[in-house]
Amino acid sequence: MIWSGAIGNVKEIHCGCGSQYSKVNELEAAKQEMPVPPTLDWDLWLGPAPVRPYNSCYVPNKWRGWLQFGTGVIGDWVCHVVDPVFWALDLGAPATIQAEVFGYDPKKHAETCPPGTKITYEFSAKGKRPAVKLVWYDGNQPLPAQPELQGEKPPKTGAVVIGEKGKIIYGSHGAGSCRIIPDEQMAEYRQKEQPSPIPKSPGHHAEWLLACKGGKPAGSNFSYGGPLTEIALLGAIAFRFPGVKLEWDGPAMRFTNHAEASRYLVTEYRKGWSL
Repeated sequence: MIWSGAIGNVKEIHCGCGSQYSKVNELEAAKQEMPVPPTLDWDLWLGPAPVRPYNSCYVPNKWRGWLQFGTGVIGDWVCHVVDPVFWALDLGAPATIQAEVFGYDPKKHAETCPPGTKITYEFSAKGKRPAVKLVWYDGNQPLPAQPELQGEKPPKTGAVVIGEKGKIIYGSHGAGSCRIIPDEQMAEYRQKEQPSPIPKSPGHHAEWLLACKGGKPAGSNFSYGGPLTEIALLGAIAFRFPGVKLEWDGPAMRFTNHAEASRYLVTEYRKGWSL
């Protein structure tokens, strides 16, 4: 749809996930040491992270909200939700990142992610593509309402792509289909629709196996997945510095205006776990 020019040049993308991983209300309880279950090797589970007392607040699947182990909702969901537009628009690295946080003090709550974020990325013009703004929402911050949906709510997890001539809406993992809004504009598009230039994928598991056997690289190989993940991780740094517009030098992999933020670009592994 984007490549066909159905909505014109894309100006903005509003995307996000309604899940909430913050542990701001569990910080005190997490300090309590609990007996390690006999089925768990706690030292192995901690891996390169600093040693801390065992507490059930981290396991088995609660670690994403703790910044020593995870990167919050944005670190989990950007790769699922932003992938289609990252590919279609060849976004690459953002020029700037700025976060708003809700119910969160980065000094008081430094161990965990915010209950809600709104993070704005600015991507410079590239080739024939003009500059694009991408806004990420998560937790208690929903996607903004769209009048073209005629009362229907935007997806809890998904995106709205705003072009000069229309909008595209889609959910994560194909939920709710990918369509132009309003419906009348989608109907017009279907009448003119041409065969898709995108080859059908056998699925990412099959792509990986075929690549291992000497086939072409998987669609989500490191050269693609790395830069996509970079967007997520930059957002997870930005929410530690709310209100600050961080300037990012993608090729050099550094912030040009904030030395303190640059500290989070490298993780120090504990002794015995360094690479």
